[in-house]
Amino acid sequence: MPMRSWFREAKLGIFVHWGVYAVDGVPESWSFYTGQVSHEQYMKQLDGFTASRYDPRAWAELFTRAGARYAVLTARHHDGVALWDSAHGGLNVVRRTPAGRDLIAGYADALRERGLKMGLYYSHSDWNHPDYASVRHPEPGEEPPNPLSHARPGQADPAAWARFLAYRDGQVGELVDRYRPDLLWFDGEWERTEEQWGLDALAARILAGNPDTVLNARMLSHGDYATPEQGMPLQAPDGPWELCLTVNDSWGFQHHDHHHKSVRRLVRYFTETIGAGGNLLLDVGPREDGTIPAEQAERLEGLGAWIARHAEAVYGTVAGLPPGHHYGPSTLSADRRTLHLMCFDTPRETVSVRGLRNRVRRVRVLGTGAELGHRVTGGLHDVPGVTWLDAPAAGDVDEYATVLAVELDGELDPYRGTRRS
Repeated sequence: MPMRSWFREAKLGIFVHWGVYAVDGVPESWSFYTGQVSHEQYMKQLDGFTASRYDPRAWAELFTRAGARYAVLTARHHDGVALWDSAHGGLNVVRRTPAGRDLIAGYADALRERGLKMGLYYSHSDWNHPDYASVRHPEPGEEPPNPLSHARPGQADPAAWARFLAYRDGQVGELVDRYRPDLLWFDGEWERTEEQWGLDALAARILAGNPDTVLNARMLSHGDYATPEQGMPLQAPDGPWELCLTVNDSWGFQHHDHHHKSVRRLVRYFTETIGAGGNLLLDVGPREDGTIPAEQAERLEGLGAWIARHAEAVYGTVAGLPPGHHYGPSTLSADRRTLHLMCFDTPRETVSVRGLRNRVRRVRVLGTGAELGHRVTGGLHDVPGVTWLDAPAAGDVDEYATVLAVELDGELDPYRGTRRS
């Protein structure tokens, strides 16, 4: 199935890791899996999860101001605690926490009211389900296997595994039928093979309910796009892709984590990602009451303000120049006739573009409209010279990244050779 055009055009999404783990501020699911906290202590957080100040419309408004076009909420993490009243499993915030209500429906409605695409995260694995640790990956990565995730050697139980898949498929079916997500963001796939997960049947079930659903690569061969995590790839994945990245160092809310990335750094991550043809899925971790920490909201607001000033270089663009032509990322307009050069440092004297066969018609500073002079020096036969753009005046330099719009005489034609022929 061809990739939905909205995803390629979105550029920015907001990832929301919200669950009972925000009560004590411990790592989501992993904290009891690795023994950082006991399983009993982790599950006691159910008693403190209130969602008492949860305002999904405020979330949607913030995400819109950030410049996002979609969001993804953790409907159920590896801990098995669902944010909706599932008829499968019984472990959910409606029945087991003071929140006492479905937390997905309001989120879905609020996003759609703002014109945002709605995504849900769901983990294939469930370290709380009694039937989950019943089979093993044929090439397990840990010895001995964690009793929460794998059967011990010789103790496989195919009937229990079949029950687990029925539970998993039932929950995913509920998400599809009740909320019709535009995107399903799966996780936990590393613990089993594609065949063990039964992904052919699961994908068929999802697409039968909503054939337009976008699936991430953790649906393995059924995934529509790649999902590198926390680190910008040096070479962009083939096809559509998305970098998921935390604002601080944690996915969910953790009281002690104040290592928030600056707006300048987030602008850099964002422009490097879209300059390589990807989307940025930027993560925030609300408190247990549903409020997004001010430090994280401020980062989203700051990134959104930069995007608003430079929307021409963001929306309706594709990946720009390959590495080596410009010292920084760039994007290209849909008609391939305008380059947008991102300059992280204050340009001094000139900005150079190498290997540009096109003639430059005009150069503008986005955000101020100031026009800049330009000239070409050097070049021989089929090897083009260097195009030099005059540096903008101090008043035209952006605090986080200055963008120069370079209008060309035709579609971008970069030279990629090594010498004259």
